[in-house]
Amino acid sequence: MNSQPPIIPLPASYRYTDISLGLRSPIPVVVRSHAKAARSIVDVCGKLLLATSGMALHVVEPPLEEYCPAIQLEHVPDGSKAKGAYRLAITRDGVRISASSDTGLFYGMIGLVQLLAAQGGSGGEVELTGIEIEDQPRFEWRGMHLDVSRHFMPVPFIKKYIDLLAYHKMSVFHWHLTDDQGWRIQIEKYPRLTDVGAWRHEAGGGRYGGFYTQAEIREIVQYASERYVTIIPEIELPGHATAALAAYPEYSCTGGPFNVATSWGIFDDVYCVGRETTFEFLGNVLTEVAELFPGKYVHIGGDESPKARWQAHDLCQDRKREFDLRTEDDLQSYFVTRIGRHLKSLGKRLVGWDEILDGGAPAEATIMAWRSAEKGIEAARAGHPVVMCPMSHCYFDHYQSRENEPKAIGGHTPLDKVYAFEPVPAGLPPELIQHILGAQANVWTEYMADESHVLYMVFPRMCALSEVLWSKRDARSWPQFLERLQPHLKYLELLGVNYRRLTT
Repeated sequence: MNSQPPIIPLPASYRYTDISLGLRSPIPVVVRSHAKAARSIVDVCGKLLLATSGMALHVVEPPLEEYCPAIQLEHVPDGSKAKGAYRLAITRDGVRISASSDTGLFYGMIGLVQLLAAQGGSGGEVELTGIEIEDQPRFEWRGMHLDVSRHFMPVPFIKKYIDLLAYHKMSVFHWHLTDDQGWRIQIEKYPRLTDVGAWRHEAGGGRYGGFYTQAEIREIVQYASERYVTIIPEIELPGHATAALAAYPEYSCTGGPFNVATSWGIFDDVYCVGRETTFEFLGNVLTEVAELFPGKYVHIGGDESPKARWQAHDLCQDRKREFDLRTEDDLQSYFVTRIGRHLKSLGKRLVGWDEILDGGAPAEATIMAWRSAEKGIEAARAGHPVVMCPMSHCYFDHYQSRENEPKAIGGHTPLDKVYAFEPVPAGLPPELIQHILGAQANVWTEYMADESHVLYMVFPRMCALSEVLWSKRDARSWPQFLERLQPHLKYLELLGVNYRRLTT
């Protein structure tokens, strides 16, 4: 057979064999080691399989009392493979998935779920073609972002979003929790952040907003962990801070008063770099954030931060003179560096949008290159780890076609353009490629008021991005991707996804 297996993202290596295997639901799964993690994997993948094929899984203890084709999950030591690597073999005797990590076993099971769904599972039985798959991701950082400040998304949808990331072997959920239009994370030391900052008064008198309690966040973090998705929280600073300043105006330059923003854009009022109390406040906030999210990264924003208030404020100018700083970009560098030191003391690594390069970013900072691919090259040349998310290819708030689309912020990023994206920028010297951790798509929700609209903007573009980030570059084929995508969209529909229909 010359066709590609019906899996998105496409496996790194595969070979069909001339055998077939019949399985009947509920399909037994034999767990040979790491029983707790393996049972969790079977539970998570079993729910996806049931939704997409009607077939079920159940765990059995080895050995089986009588011969029965089964799925076997097995840990095998292999330090040479990338994190998430696995091997999947369909033989006459059953399915064997082996990996050196729980992550790899999970990805192997996700691949099998898609293979089973492709066969339909009619009447609780399925016939699989023999295949041997050797697979591993091309990039470590395979991410999706979601802005819940402009429009709040409830906990069940956040879990659904994570499920869909996992179904496409995405490894990072970048959770944009604060911005001018709403503060969405409970901070116990500063209750007004959610009492005031989580709510805005819309035109016509309506009150809009919401936030996640710390208990809900812990629940979501655990949910993501069981699906091998790491959550990166984002707390915006020094700009995009209107919601926080509405709650605590004393950390601004002017003292306020402020209202949570009800329009989109960039606002002049930012955290005051001249006040020591600003750093005490943000340090306390980030300490609570760090305790909630066990991953090694915390995103601090750093983008689109006007300098007008700093230029006009005596304390900010005193700070500038105190440290012999020439420009306001240098002042922002000072701000970000101080925050970075605090995060480092908490065992976290700072991530920021590429504006933190202006004036100089902390040496250990990871840069998200959004304004252009050239910013990724600049960051790599400066020795920074880089996550590519150029707005030219990775902004999923852009229009998907030039006609008959719901209102969007602008731009034009159709499916084929996403599939053509290459995370390693052209012109990057070979010795610097190691700095490219991977890439992600950003989903800004100014014009996405509910989950249905979010999913419409994300799918099927995320399917294309998952393949860009997982599969070998030279193995990707746009016509063959479309061939695999057609049935894949049916599974998305069964998972409750309002995807954008393909057009010719």
